[in-house]
Amino acid sequence: MSEPIKVAVAGAAGRMGREVVKMVLQDPELKLVAAVNLSDAGLDAGTLVGLPACGVALTGDLEKALSEAQPQVLVDFTTPQSAYANTELAIRLGVSPVVGTTGFTPEQIEDLDKLCHVKGIGGLIAPNFSIGAILMMRFAAQAAKYFPHLEIIEYHGDQKLDAPSGTAVKTAELIAENRKELRQGNPNEEETIEGARGGYYNGFRIHSVRLPGVFAQQEVIFGGFGQTLKIRHDSYERAGYMPGVNLAIKKVIECKGMIYGFEHFMED
Repeated sequence: MSEPIKVAVAGAAGRMGREVVKMVLQDPELKLVAAVNLSDAGLDAGTLVGLPACGVALTGDLEKALSEAQPQVLVDFTTPQSAYANTELAIRLGVSPVVGTTGFTPEQIEDLDKLCHVKGIGGLIAPNFSIGAILMMRFAAQAAKYFPHLEIIEYHGDQKLDAPSGTAVKTAELIAENRKELRQGNPNEEETIEGARGGYYNGFRIHSVRLPGVFAQQEVIFGGFGQTLKIRHDSYERAGYMPGVNLAIKKVIECKGMIYGFEHFMED
């Protein structure tokens, strides 16, 4: 049996970070070697997630943790404000990043891709690790060839920081690859309340709903003569993302360059 992949987790005490820590500790093919969080320093990572102590204490210093533990992969579910710096630091230290935080600009992704190639390693930035969500995006992109009139509605909890979600943006990008820009609706349409028609992207609209009690859902609605088509995905808990994160950890060490979108790891 080959040696387990050494993994560090940034944002380890966050809601997604805890799920990642738990998943890594329960997979014999992975080994948790560092857990980084600005709070709870000194707490054992295993104890943090309700498992037996694992001997890895939380620390607030990412650079020190990566330098000393020398992981092969860093999983980052932090915030848009810190994710870019964390990712750049990991690459410079030769650690492959797997990033679930959204908010990266195309220019930042391009810069990180160049740095990955310089270091000879791979990385992944994924707006969504849910296999069901990836299939939803793939099906929506295919449907756009035949139903060019569409709108995206995404639903998240009221504490989500970015709007639209990274999943909605990625869906829109994939749709745009299969659909020429088409400005929908009445050409004389006028919003009497600013933003009522949602965000504009390539001729169609994206709507972001933010409410307490909501976890994560998205639907793409297509309209045609005498018919509509709805493609929808619902996530109910964070554990549903872990099979995707697990696969990403195991595949990213075989790649070169920064990959944008988990769907690239699901290709036939």
